[in-house]
Amino acid sequence: MDYVYPALFQPEPDGGFLVTFPDVPEAITQGDDFADAKASASDALGLALRGYLAHGKALPTPSRRKGGQIDVPVEMANALKIAVVEAFQLSGISKSEFARRLGKADTEAHRILDPDHPTKLVTLEAALKLFGKQVFVTVRDAA
Repeated sequence: MDYVYPALFQPEPDGGFLVTFPDVPEAITQGDDFADAKASASDALGLALRGYLAHGKALPTPSRRKGGQIDVPVEMANALKIAVVEAFQLSGISKSEFARRLGKADTEAHRILDPDHPTKLVTLEAALKLFGKQVFVTVRDAA
């Protein structure tokens, strides 16, 4: 699971940038300069993808970057939360079974699976492991 989507950064007439995602039309944001726009883009993308999952929709598949587009990754905590919810939805197990396998109370398992509820990274990593997933972190030079 790689949550990196191509974005179009369009300069605004009064300064700053408007950012849109061809694959995720719900993710629209802006920034006062390129760095601000890129940070806002990562947040907007994560929020939009969590919205897909909250409404039971499948995540859009990222297209290949085209000329003038820049790849924008989802911030790490959002990416792990999205990965857990997506893996749970594909697993076919109940929330109660998820809680039992994770050794957590049902209420805590429900919060882990709530796309809008913050969850500690160690808990998200444990949940992914339960679904046979392993987390790798890649650090790249900023664009």
